[in-house]
Amino acid sequence: MRRDIAFQSAGLTCRGWFYPGEGKGARPTVVMSHGVTAVKEQHLAHYAERFAGEGFSTLVFDYRYLGASGGEPRGRVIPHLQHEDIRAALTHVVQYPEVDANRIALWGTSFSGGHALFVGALDPRVKAVLVQVPGINLTHSLMSLISRPVFQGLLATLADDQAARSAGGQGGAIPVVAKSGEPSFLAAADAYEWFTGSAKIAPNWLNSISLESIARAAEYVPDAFIELIAPRPLLMQVATKDSLIPVNLARQAFHRAGEPKTLELYDCGHFDPYANEPWASQFLAAQVRWLKENL
Repeated sequence: MRRDIAFQSAGLTCRGWFYPGEGKGARPTVVMSHGVTAVKEQHLAHYAERFAGEGFSTLVFDYRYLGASGGEPRGRVIPHLQHEDIRAALTHVVQYPEVDANRIALWGTSFSGGHALFVGALDPRVKAVLVQVPGINLTHSLMSLISRPVFQGLLATLADDQAARSAGGQGGAIPVVAKSGEPSFLAAADAYEWFTGSAKIAPNWLNSISLESIARAAEYVPDAFIELIAPRPLLMQVATKDSLIPVNLARQAFHRAGEPKTLELYDCGHFDPYANEPWASQFLAAQVRWLKENL
């Protein structure tokens, strides 16, 4: 049965859910988190419920400044701070008797998929890394999404925002998604549809991201150390019709990873794995099979 949990990360409270895995004693465990600005209510429960039913204890949490977790200002999404939250979750989860500390997998999707690659490469507590539609080489992904000239204009806006914050002013923010033609961070039609649709089941999701967050994302290379994940196993699930992460960037990153590694390609879009069939079932079934073989 799911339990509400909380843990501390740099003095802030991160909140989430813990699902004990079916079976007796300490169980192999999955630590999960969501993509950029997203919260756990946006379709992560069915992953966690399936994992727990298959015998994997599972921890799902919201990052600081998002969802049920603490911190101000809201909508602040800073990669290295989210890395700290993941590490705090790894520290916290081993206190539960249903968790085998020597069999922990790190699961990430989209932006947190990039985090799983980054933290998984450097934290020895992680014994396997599983990512779906992961954020890869975010500068090139952004340029692919909005074009290089628009990206150059964005950099100028981010520099102005940095100057204002350095002078003691309040930084700016923009919507995460918006209707076509309106400014937003994720300027893709399926992003708008998914976030606004899933907000109905996640009323604590906030359609705002700070310009500081975008600046930090633009300089973030989540796959920088992907080769260091080996010899721990890696599963990368990639959508060939991804509107946010070009498939060639995922292929290039995967090529650099060491063995054992598995790349699965699905002929779908970035948001299809969460709730759209048949993709949601296919992604999840493959994850369960892989976890049983590798954790």
